[in-house]
Amino acid sequence: MRALRDIEPGEVMQALASQRRRPIPATGPDGHQVLSIWSRTKTGRGLIIALRPMSHWDWQIIAARIMTGAEDAK
Repeated sequence: MRALRDIEPGEVMQALASQRRRPIPATGPDGHQVLSIWSRTKTGRGLIIALRPMSHWDWQIIAARIMTGAEDAK
C-alpha cells in the first residue's frame, strides 16, 4: 500500500471483509480506473480504500484513508 497514514493494515482488511461495503468506480491521479471501497472497520471507523485491478480476480490495494466528516455522513 502506497498511501497509508494513521491506519493499520488490519483495519484495511477489516473494512474490505465487511459485509457492508460501498464500491464506487473512480479515476486515479494517473488517469487509470480504480475502484474505491467505502466501508467500516469492526470498531466503526470509516475508511476509503482504492484498489487497482491486476487480473480478473486479483486487486492491488494502492491507497487507504480515513473518511472525512462529510463523507462519513453520507
